[in-house]
Amino acid sequence: MIAYRNIILIIAAVALALIAKLFFIQVLDDSYGITAANNAFRYEVQYPARGIIYDRRGEALVENITAYDIMVAPREIRNIDTAELCDIFRISHSEIRNILKEVRRNRNYSSAPFLKQVKPENFAVFQERAYRYPGFYPVVRTLRAYPRNIGGNVLGYIQEVDTATIRRNPYYKPGDYAGKSGMEEFYEDVLRGRKGVNIYLRDSRNRVVESYGEGRYDTAAVPGIDVVSSIDADLQEYAQLLMQNKLGSAVAIEPATGEVLALVSSPTFDPAELSGENRNRNYVMLQRNPSKPLFNRAIMSWQNPPGSVFKVVNGLIGLKEGVLTPETCYSCAGGYPYGRGVGCHGHFSPTNLKQAIMVSCNAYFCYVFRNLIDSKKYINLDSALMAWRSNVQGFGFARKLGVDLPGEQMGTLPLPRNYDRIHGKSQWKSLSIISLSIGQGEVGATTLQLANMCATIANRGFYYTPHIVKSIGKSGKIDEKYYEKQYCGVDPNLFAPVVEGMSMAVNSGGTAWRVRLPDIEMCGKTGTAQNPHGENHSVFVCFAPKDEPKIAVAVYVENAGYGASYAAPIAALMVEKYLKGTISRTDLEQNMLAIDLVNKPIRRVAPKPARSEVETDTEHANGGQHDAI
Repeated sequence: MIAYRNIILIIAAVALALIAKLFFIQVLDDSYGITAANNAFRYEVQYPARGIIYDRRGEALVENITAYDIMVAPREIRNIDTAELCDIFRISHSEIRNILKEVRRNRNYSSAPFLKQVKPENFAVFQERAYRYPGFYPVVRTLRAYPRNIGGNVLGYIQEVDTATIRRNPYYKPGDYAGKSGMEEFYEDVLRGRKGVNIYLRDSRNRVVESYGEGRYDTAAVPGIDVVSSIDADLQEYAQLLMQNKLGSAVAIEPATGEVLALVSSPTFDPAELSGENRNRNYVMLQRNPSKPLFNRAIMSWQNPPGSVFKVVNGLIGLKEGVLTPETCYSCAGGYPYGRGVGCHGHFSPTNLKQAIMVSCNAYFCYVFRNLIDSKKYINLDSALMAWRSNVQGFGFARKLGVDLPGEQMGTLPLPRNYDRIHGKSQWKSLSIISLSIGQGEVGATTLQLANMCATIANRGFYYTPHIVKSIGKSGKIDEKYYEKQYCGVDPNLFAPVVEGMSMAVNSGGTAWRVRLPDIEMCGKTGTAQNPHGENHSVFVCFAPKDEPKIAVAVYVENAGYGASYAAPIAALMVEKYLKGTISRTDLEQNMLAIDLVNKPIRRVAPKPARSEVETDTEHANGGQHDAI
């Protein structure tokens, strides 16, 4: 009996709770009616202003300007004067017909876009005549504006979201815009803000009569958060100017922080081209451009061989593994004589480690690499190659560094199975892969990785994850990973001869002596990366000053020949521009600005280097690259 009474009480309690909830929904809380009577309301989205992007000194790189989208409630459309609309918005009759056809197709929606990103002057004319077009109403938008034509590949652009984006993220609705590429994409959640909405009540004829609930249910848009980038606008602009009419990329990093000071992909694009009424047409043109300006070469060209700039890494690994000392000398009589041979240019011989870096001796680093791979401390070639590979990865190669830009690529380093597939299991040896000693063969790296390698040497053994952001919002907080030191695994005390050799390459008659800077001790390494598809690539890495470095730079100029001829002058000018703000080497500047490597044959404009500058990564004519290529 007691159990039966308890069941009755439980049922009564549940029924009472349901009745109370229904009373609250239907009588006390009328917000549920907004959804239930959806057809009686018009929802006007309020779009927030996106956050502004600044350079490291507070100069705006990306701003906002006001534009207007003209929306229409399909069920409110009455007789439309299409001729007048054509006159107001400066569009053709066929465009109007196509737009209205699309609007009628969306008749079941409460609103649909009619025209997007209308110019202010056209919108002003429409406002004067809006009373003639019931159901038409404006939505305020913000377009991106760019005070300078710089950093297209860094900043990115915004684009209308596609169906896939809407499926992935319910925040977005048709007609919304989101960041596409660059910082705009990577920091989309920060920059976009939060949409608001105004709710209006319709009458029985679908006409808007008043704000619903006197605006109690409206929500205000929340502006996006401003972001300060690490980019130096002046250096970025200057680097872009130097790289004009060249294919390639240039990256500058502050070694003490990992902040990216400049990141140039050439050719690039004017970000303003992808904002405003001509954005779609311009986007198609950029996509079809065979030089691929939308492709960010600095972080995406992962197959580029680093060439001779990679020798400094092998030298440091050799010191770490104990297969050489700074005093170890090797002779070079025109190249490395074993196996199929590796050619070299003329220079004094023998050389120690510093001198080998100074003159970029191929033979020296072939000896070092073979000693690493053939070391008795490893049980076989597989383990020796994997140990070498692990040491190289310590400098940031063959993995994503984690820069805050979308699309970063890893680069490449070989695995034993790669050679097993080419030569057969256990049928290869150190001579088979000797090109790895000079940054050729199966080594591929991005320009960002080369700049990071140089920053690691500048810091004598560590780097910070390269990043484009300096601070976010009022708090200034950024991801903690950008403050963590990444150690390469080489003792800091072992860097002295390598740093000295890089200094000698620039300041003591080495391969980069032509780009010596007054009052700045710059340390650098030239590279001429072999290209099986055409002219060799010009490569240069450097940092300055030698002690307490403020900047590390890598420049990669595709199909341009010697490293000393193109990449080195561009990098040196970037260093001087950043450290001094002015250019004393106007001879280098005038030459680089005058050179057009895209539209003119290279050999007509390339300055002929002195013999001490000529360093090549190619092998003897009877050899070519090793068998794996």
